[in-house]
Amino acid sequence: MKIKDGFELREICGENVIIAYGEENINFSTLIALNESAATIWNAVVGKEFSVEDMVKALCDEYEVEPDKATADCEAIAREWHELGLC
Repeated sequence: MKIKDGFELREICGENVIIAYGEENINFSTLIALNESAATIWNAVVGKEFSVEDMVKALCDEYEVEPDKATADCEAIAREWHELGLC
């Protein structure tokens, strides 16, 4: 999977928020806030093809988390990003 063009992570008032821009996203009216670990994953995979395994690696490299727990969390994040149309 790959994060679609037209989405950018920004920090606004201390919150990690996904901003949509460009004509293809003109009707995107959802505000998406990411917690710190989801933002870490976003920054690790944005701009390239990635898998859930890549997301897990990014999470485990940054935090002390068991791979099984990281896999479950990353699968949920990937599913949510897909449902929201981010990738």
